[in-house]
Amino acid sequence: MPVIKPTSIRDLKLRVSVADVVSRVVTLRKSGGSQLKGLCPFHNEKTPSFHVNVDKGFYKCFGCGKAGDAITFVQETEQLNFSEAVEALGQRFGIVIEYQEGSGGPSREERSLRQELFDLHEQAAEHFSQAFKAADATGEFFRNYWIEQRRFPSELADEFKIGAADEQGSGLGAVLLRKKFSEEALRRCGLFFIYDDAQLTLGALRPRFRGRLMIPIRDHQGRVVAFTARQSARTPADDPAREAKYVNSPETPIFTKGNLLFNLDRARTAVGDGRPFVLVEGQLDALRCWSVGLKTAIAPQGTSITEGQLVLLRRYHAQIECFFDSDSAGQKAALRFLPMAIKAGLEARFLTLAGADKVDPDLLFLEGGIAAYEDLRRGAQTAMAFACHAALPDPATASPELKARAAQTIYEIIGAAESEVARSEFISEAAVHLRLPSAAAQKDFQTFLTRQSRQAAARPANAPPPTTPMAAAKNHTQTPEHHLLLLCLHFEHLGHPLSHVLPHDWIDTSHAAGVLLNRFLAEFEQGSWPGRDHIEALLETAEERLLAANLLFESPGIEDPAKVALEGLRQIRARSLEPRLRQIELALANTRADIESDPISLLKERSEIQRQLRQPLALAAAV
Repeated sequence: MPVIKPTSIRDLKLRVSVADVVSRVVTLRKSGGSQLKGLCPFHNEKTPSFHVNVDKGFYKCFGCGKAGDAITFVQETEQLNFSEAVEALGQRFGIVIEYQEGSGGPSREERSLRQELFDLHEQAAEHFSQAFKAADATGEFFRNYWIEQRRFPSELADEFKIGAADEQGSGLGAVLLRKKFSEEALRRCGLFFIYDDAQLTLGALRPRFRGRLMIPIRDHQGRVVAFTARQSARTPADDPAREAKYVNSPETPIFTKGNLLFNLDRARTAVGDGRPFVLVEGQLDALRCWSVGLKTAIAPQGTSITEGQLVLLRRYHAQIECFFDSDSAGQKAALRFLPMAIKAGLEARFLTLAGADKVDPDLLFLEGGIAAYEDLRRGAQTAMAFACHAALPDPATASPELKARAAQTIYEIIGAAESEVARSEFISEAAVHLRLPSAAAQKDFQTFLTRQSRQAAARPANAPPPTTPMAAAKNHTQTPEHHLLLLCLHFEHLGHPLSHVLPHDWIDTSHAAGVLLNRFLAEFEQGSWPGRDHIEALLETAEERLLAANLLFESPGIEDPAKVALEGLRQIRARSLEPRLRQIELALANTRADIESDPISLLKERSEIQRQLRQPLALAAAV
């Protein structure tokens, strides 16, 4: 496989800011100096522990231990290998990537399936968009549907790349075959029905979407990963899903419905103080919101909201307004949503229209514009107010039994909160809405929690949680190899003298710090140390890259690095020599006649080891 030139990697790191790469996924805020911080994309957290050092070009999470540079971040978040991540960044930032031995880069067959599927979906989105714009019967029909029937502006179709598929499927299969996408990508992209044993020809590619309006679905990084297809008068009678108003792409290696929210890629950049996420039910509702200036609207992918989606939202903003239908189904959806929102640390409010049994956001915002949203906000209900009204619409006339059952429903919601303060406040508010004595509600809630704990204790114990990268790394962060490696990276002038006084066989290479120290000292000894900003070629594993990034992220507060280096050397020397000295002492103390070793040799070896242990350690005078 072609190898990327080291000079291209160095050029990429110099020209691409790690903050620009990370901010596509994480909302970053200033944290003093050149550092930024946000919620970690690698684990669920409510208090930011993910930091980005712009000057050094590294990120590090102090919660889970993940660390790296811009390339590593793309690898981790987009599931690409190193070369693919470099190529993706080069394409994204307009940087030419060069390959060794005159190679033109990896072939399509050598790229990962995921990356190929991203490319394929971008191509499909462009194809459907051109069909929407075409001066033919299909284009005219769908443009008329979009503008005249749905009353959306044509500019919105361009902005979101709205497309069309004719009754035959718009010839997408022929286009993708000409582009030479692999058979595996065509079989697994979800855009065609293909028999398992069919030879992959144009005739075998039966389009999944025919006679439908095509809405591209993008992930939170803005990549097209699927489509929602809206039924129309042109949907053919032999369509297997003819009666379904909306049909989504099936799940693929790049698309999982429960992990994605429509328009999150755009909405996440618009949220902020006073601008919460607005959760609506469908894609066209979200598009209507966008068209009237409400830029923070998002929608699930035709399924109930999931914990994963809410955790994703919490990375960007802590507040969300929910515009569910006020009918029975909408209230049930809200009650399923609330515990997950509370668990994810989201502050939820509910937009309702007084006196309306059912509100269509599409029509409401079409007729009222952004002012309709402001009217809704003035009457927004808190999470507890909404939940209590859904559980007990008329508390004034409710019997004690009805109130008790409603309270149990509310306790299950509040139990999802991790904060005792939040729980106490929720209970106090719920007691007001349900017209219950606050003290009684608090006592009943504690009884509810006790019962839950007993039930949990009765269940079989779960397997122990997997060791996190941070926990694994802690085992070796206190070794002298780890400290000397830190010194070599931040006080590079120590590397050469260390290489001359530290024998390689003294270094413990059973962990990454020892392996890297041994490798780095060899480079210093041979005069080929590339400098800490260009050590990528010396890092062979993901564990080594993680360790190097962690060490490079912050400057250590060491006043006398030479003194620290000497202490590290002393520890390694003692660890290497003292066990052998103890063995010799035991052998010499053994008075049996059948002692195997020559006492004279043992005495000489003991004397040499004692001499080495007494000898003062020193680094070169240049230090």
